[in-house]
Amino acid sequence: MTSKTTLKFMLAAGALSVGLSHGALAQGTVKIGSVLSVTGPSSFLGEPEDKTLRLYVDKINAAGGVAGKKIELVIYDDGGDANKARTFATRLIEDDEVIAMVGGTTTGSTMAMIPVFEEAQVPFISLAGAIEVIDPVRKFVFKTPHTDKMACEKIFEDLKKRNLTKIGMISGTDGFGASMRAQCVKVAPNYGMQILIDESYGPRDSDMTAQLTKIKNTAGVQAVVNPGFGQGPAIVTRNYAQLGMTATPFYQSHGVASKSFIDLAGPAAEGVRLPAAALLVGDKLPESDPQKKVVTEYKQAYESATKQPVSTFGGHAYDGLFILVEAMKRANSTDPQKIRDEIEKTKGFVGTGGIVNMSATDHLGLDLSAFRMLEIKGGDWNLAQSGS
Repeated sequence: MTSKTTLKFMLAAGALSVGLSHGALAQGTVKIGSVLSVTGPSSFLGEPEDKTLRLYVDKINAAGGVAGKKIELVIYDDGGDANKARTFATRLIEDDEVIAMVGGTTTGSTMAMIPVFEEAQVPFISLAGAIEVIDPVRKFVFKTPHTDKMACEKIFEDLKKRNLTKIGMISGTDGFGASMRAQCVKVAPNYGMQILIDESYGPRDSDMTAQLTKIKNTAGVQAVVNPGFGQGPAIVTRNYAQLGMTATPFYQSHGVASKSFIDLAGPAAEGVRLPAAALLVGDKLPESDPQKKVVTEYKQAYESATKQPVSTFGGHAYDGLFILVEAMKRANSTDPQKIRDEIEKTKGFVGTGGIVNMSATDHLGLDLSAFRMLEIKGGDWNLAQSGS
């Protein structure tokens, strides 16, 4: 049975219990688990994560595996349902006996799964955005995407350079949107920001004109920030243009850092700014940039294999997988505890999201320099001109 056939069988069967400890399917094979939102409302995040993990596990195995062991990848699709995510997490631990997990597309699904991996003492590298994933620090939980708090700080830093300090906010009530809103409110005073009006919308709302009209009619608003992910921010962006508000600078978050956002928002996306990873502007980075080689090679490999544009969400999966693989090599073991210890020691790892330096008190390992401020021009990502 080929590796691909085995994977298909595992996915179809739902669980494959072989009674061997620490994820060993057979001698020389280790199991890594993943729970992703491949379908459902968060599929634009989960699908590139899924494709990235499959693509690079195949590449790793073709090159001989990790320390001579082939990786057996077990992926479950939670469809964006946090309850399903927790069920699949339990299955990965109890039935599949994985040695580590790279997954958790959304903040909601990640938070539902954390207790399972913490109790089992199996490393979990999350692909979700909210700071609550790694703050407070939990021994076995790590993550690769920049936090919502960092997004607020990068946006406010840019606004301050532009001498714009009075803002309106419109946030999604989803896990990420609500968390980022709270973080923005918390750090706003540090940057001299005043939030003059604070609106919200639900995940199923199809028109945000009423909320935006309130913001438009609020005297003194110099810029608008939209924490959120999924289709909501694209609707907000279209409504923003329809109301003739584009003269007021408009900021999105890294929660929309994929070409699908530009496609959904259409011409209304022109001029929108957002903090995101260097991956989206790899071809525009100087040769001296330490991330240029990694992001251009990942972009080329992903787009060649999938015939789809690269997104930062697939990049998060790439970073998570290779942080894990490098830790496994250093540990020279399939013992989850030893792998956890080595993940925490990750230093100078150049990924698509930035240069990662983890520690016992920092299970993300990125600082604000890992974020680039981008501006959408001509339907494409561009590095924003500082202070303009």
